[in-house]
Amino acid sequence: MNVYDSDRMSELLSEVGFAKKSSVDDADMVILNTCHIREKASEKLFSELGRLRLIKEARGRAGERLIVAVAGCVAQGIGKEITRRFPEVDIVVGPQSYHELPDLVTRVLEGGQSRLVQTEFPVEPKFDFLPGTRSHQGVTAFLSIQEGCDKFCTFCVVPYTRGAEYSRPVSEIIFEARSLVESGVQDITLLGQNVNAYHGLRGNNRKASLAILIEALGEIEGLSRVRYTTSHPRDMGANLISAHERLPILMPHLHLPVQSGSNKILKGMNRGYTVEEYLDIVDRLRDARPDIALSSDFIVGFPGETREDFEATLTLVERVNFAQAYSFKYSPRPGTPAADLNSHVDQEISAQRLACLQRLLDQQQLNFNQSKVGTKLKILIEKPGRNCGQMIGKSQYMQAVHVEGGGSSSPLKVGDLIEVDVVAGSKNSLTGERAQK
Repeated sequence: MNVYDSDRMSELLSEVGFAKKSSVDDADMVILNTCHIREKASEKLFSELGRLRLIKEARGRAGERLIVAVAGCVAQGIGKEITRRFPEVDIVVGPQSYHELPDLVTRVLEGGQSRLVQTEFPVEPKFDFLPGTRSHQGVTAFLSIQEGCDKFCTFCVVPYTRGAEYSRPVSEIIFEARSLVESGVQDITLLGQNVNAYHGLRGNNRKASLAILIEALGEIEGLSRVRYTTSHPRDMGANLISAHERLPILMPHLHLPVQSGSNKILKGMNRGYTVEEYLDIVDRLRDARPDIALSSDFIVGFPGETREDFEATLTLVERVNFAQAYSFKYSPRPGTPAADLNSHVDQEISAQRLACLQRLLDQQQLNFNQSKVGTKLKILIEKPGRNCGQMIGKSQYMQAVHVEGGGSSSPLKVGDLIEVDVVAGSKNSLTGERAQK
């Protein structure tokens, strides 16, 4: 989501004369676009601001200026604290207000204003003010279709930083997707905090499900692949499950966070489903698309987690057999209900449990990748590899695949959708050879 938002900020700022730079040394403005999900992200922000303070002071002594802005969910959550602790920050803007950046920057440049804070939730969605067309480099792109969350998991700050669930109209999404395809994009990942809760309006003010939206996207000529993330198990309806069987454009990869394998912990997290219900969804998905690759999220050491609760998580992981997963120690987020619980797990115990879980998940990821050795996969070439003549693409299962460039007679190029024979698999990638026709 932040990658998408950063791209849109760059597009907005181009209207007032800014262009992307690869180095702070060449920049007139630096935007730190932040996430508030885990504590480490906030710590990294404060460290970066300390570094930028020194750069800004040096610019000032040379008679030059550097505008510093903080955007995203940390800005939304603690915007006033940021301007109090870091006077070098000129602009603070929340994730629902970044469409106001051109005006805020103009006020800094022309009016000499600073410490501007815009973290209100606007009445009208920001998408109404963003350019409808996209200028994008590359063959893959993100496209936000839904924002906000109404689930209120006890560990999560998203409802407080991104607001209530909002789904963009179907026509607006199709228009943006077409502009991406016209700029060369072939693979689009649909984004949302609860992306499968999508319920945007279509013609005659009828609501469209995510499955209906994906079906409409499949009619765009030149679009080869669609994915979506992040999903909530409570919104994994029958029509979306069947879409994985019916729609060739929908890739056989799904990120479906479970967080814990203990019903007691899931209840404490306010996740709204049981382990049994989650496993039933997994079984129905695999009935619909037997080759589907599943990934997930896990939180270890949630308040009240016992050894038995953790072992239940390991049991679930073994039962599902994930292709890939993200796992973290529980991080209390200020303002969330779980932060006020008095049954926090010892950090050393949490670290031990996390290491144990990650060993199992890493082995499953390796096994999944190695299971593709000896098979043929379709990959979309995204970029050159490190070695001369090597190219890197993504499989339909989201695996990175390294392949030799195809020889001087038919060199591979970015945007090629080719079939490869997989000859090797490691934990993080595959090696393929271009299949012979």
